[in-house]
Amino acid sequence: MRKLIVFLIVLVILLVAVDRVAVAGVERDLANRIAATADLSGTPTVTIEGIPFLTQAVSGHYPEVRFNLGTFTYGDVPVKNLRGAAYDVTAPLADIIQNRPDIRAGRVTVSGTLTRATIDKYAPQGVKIGGNGRRLTASGEVTLGANKVRFNAEMRVVLADGGIKIQAEKIEGVPDQVAQLVSYTIPFQGKLPFDVKVTGVKSVAEGLEFSAEASDVPIRG
Repeated sequence: MRKLIVFLIVLVILLVAVDRVAVAGVERDLANRIAATADLSGTPTVTIEGIPFLTQAVSGHYPEVRFNLGTFTYGDVPVKNLRGAAYDVTAPLADIIQNRPDIRAGRVTVSGTLTRATIDKYAPQGVKIGGNGRRLTASGEVTLGANKVRFNAEMRVVLADGGIKIQAEKIEGVPDQVAQLVSYTIPFQGKLPFDVKVTGVKSVAEGLEFSAEASDVPIRG
């Protein structure tokens, strides 16, 4: 009986070791594929959620694959802490071993942060962006006709075609045209990996945190 128990313990340890070695190999492959798909110069960190891994590998279906892309620049817009997850990933083990390209994710979500430096970079001349993390504010001086007009405003963050818009919402004691001069758009849509579309944005202490999503996403080799 003791020998049987020892044998079973050793078998379990071996299976766990094989499981972990196998998952590390597939995570490396998916990391390379994600880097190629997102046109990244570096390799992201990839984690396959769920255990045992071998069950997922045999079925060729991974419910959740998480990745961390770090800080990257898309177009002229730097993105900090870009991370996400691929859900319902179809990746037959034979395709991975033979490096075939037909691997897909049913859905991909991505989130990241536009820093305050980026928010300031795209602001109109004379406009200084501030805030407490929950709300953006703007102050400064803009030219209206032949006059210089000083202002203070509360800003609203909205999604707009082609990017994220910073829009004056409360601005008092100045002509209405000043609100248009203060409002601006950070060109962002179409510059994220996997062709995800921005679905939400909110003000945080570090800047603007956004979320984005895409469906039926190929992850090429």
